[in-house]
Amino acid sequence: MCRSIKQLRSEEPASDEEIRAAALQFVRKVSGYRQPSKVNEAAFDAAVEEIADASARLLSTLPLKQPTEAST
Repeated sequence: MCRSIKQLRSEEPASDEEIRAAALQFVRKVSGYRQPSKVNEAAFDAAVEEIADASARLLSTLPLKQPTEAST
């Protein structure tokens, strides 16, 4: 797994920007492109959007993590 993709399920809902950033990192890792060529840009961008949409749907169905109590 790409280490720069952070876990999005937490005590607070992930923002659209966080979800898209994670999707972008995932597609970069899978494709091997940091920035695709003009020829591949449409496919790259479509993949980012599809991953972001799927991630948002997944996160919307999962419960938020419960806050952990600090040990005293």
